Amino acid sequence: MKELVVLSGKGGTGKTTLTACFAVLARQKVLADADVDAADLFILLEPEIRQREVFRSGYVADIDLQLCVQCGQCRDFCRFDAISPDFVVDTVDCEGCGVCVRFCPEEAIQLKECISGEWYISETRYGPFVHAKLGAGEENSGKLVTVVRHNAKLIAEEEGLEWIIVDGPPGIGCPAISSVTGAGAVLIVTEPTLAGIHDMKRVAELAAHFRVPRAVCVNKWDLNREMTAAIEGYCCREGIPFLGKLPYDRVVSRALVNRKVLVEYAPDSEVAGAVRSVWEGLQRVFRASGGVESRAGGG
Repeated sequence: MKELVVLSGKGGTGKTTLTACFAVLARQKVLADADVDAADLFILLEPEIRQREVFRSGYVADIDLQLCVQCGQCRDFCRFDAISPDFVVDTVDCEGCGVCVRFCPEEAIQLKECISGEWYISETRYGPFVHAKLGAGEENSGKLVTVVRHNAKLIAEEEGLEWIIVDGPPGIGCPAISSVTGAGAVLIVTEPTLAGIHDMKRVAELAAHFRVPRAVCVNKWDLNREMTAAIEGYCCREGIPFLGKLPYDRVVSRALVNRKVLVEYAPDSEVAGAVRSVWEGLQRVFRASGGVESRAGGG
């Protein structure tokens, strides 16, 4: 199977819009939204949830007030001031370090695993879809991303599907690393600005570090032709396939307002044609890399 991860150096570059288009254009695929901090691919795919699972990650202290003698040692040792004067743990401030557990003379404190969110397996009109929702303020170390990718791979294997198409998170932190490792190829979506070039280079270096084939496309390229030329020149020098330039077109916004996928809403538009060209280029990238298969790694 072939796993494509769509990434960007920052949010708002058009990554999810492109991923939804690929969901329409690809055959025999499973879709995944690994941007669990701000998942929004479901808005366009309109999934029907078939399976819902709790995601547990991290720990928080819990004080048994029946055993607690209020000696105050836990409050003295807590560096995060997470324990109130009446010995109730603030679950937001608690880091789950376990110091209070270690020094409680009455063994009245335990660490309890947190419920940090949920993940889902759904059906869409485009095929199976694995996605997740992280709880408000919950930490995302990349574990939930790994869960999403792993289950997408299982579905692809069970159903004999050719593609895993992943809407990845922005940036280069833990969630992005968990999205990249073991993938078949990465498409970096960028914008023609100085910040766009900077962020694109960081994501490209991340993919190179994990030896994942890379490709680049520029969204709204005609808003700054000089910067677009600079991006294309960088890709040429680094040997990164440059797959295309998507023009600025208000039809994209109209499609999103109507919760429609661009290539279905305006299939004859110039920008839809450019998206199809990028998809064809991605297939060439996979062929050139020897049909790299997903290893669905994580971190």
